Amino acid sequence: MRSASSLAFRLLAGLGLAATLSMPVSAQEVFITQELPFFEFDNGVEFHVIERNQDTEATIPDAFAKTSRKCPPFCIQPLEVADGVSTLGELELLTFLEEKVQDGSGALIDARVETWYRGGTIPGSINIAFNLFENPDSNPFLVPVLQLFGAVQSSDGTWDFTNAKDLALFCNGPWCGQSPRAIRNLMSVGYPAEKLNYYRGGMQAWLSLGLSVHVPESS
Repeated sequence: MRSASSLAFRLLAGLGLAATLSMPVSAQEVFITQELPFFEFDNGVEFHVIERNQDTEATIPDAFAKTSRKCPPFCIQPLEVADGVSTLGELELLTFLEEKVQDGSGALIDARVETWYRGGTIPGSINIAFNLFENPDSNPFLVPVLQLFGAVQSSDGTWDFTNAKDLALFCNGPWCGQSPRAIRNLMSVGYPAEKLNYYRGGMQAWLSLGLSVHVPESS
């Protein structure tokens, strides 16, 4: 039986969390790696399959094909977003899904605003927009979010993150500052850096590799 926190994540993410249930095509030619044709996992809510687009003529969607966006705000992000926070590539993210999300000890967070999330996200992610982590001292939404992650608040307002989930956060790509901002705000309230991970490539890199994208249903 899944934990109550898993059910809480489902409520937070909304009914659109359900994964694409189509199985990999039978005659695959485009593998993820030489040894890995596709990847399967269960995030506690749905069974997910991640594979690459088998159309070798496919191209990245226009929304992510731009090479230049006005900076600020769309500035190139550093490889290391904060001291102690691990930066993940695609294969490391799959390992995180397998080792952390699948057993409920971790969560993959799409830190973009809902409009972007509804347009397509990484299978197994939940949408908690970066602005829900803003202004930690006066943000009424931060307390329930941290509690969903397994943090415990004491009577003096400090937080115990001993049993908090490992998190991996992403947004639109190396030019998107939303997930880095969320990570820094989490660290400002004491979330341990070793429990935080940054998928810097975000949706732009994910799409450029033809990996599976889930389009959530309207809640």
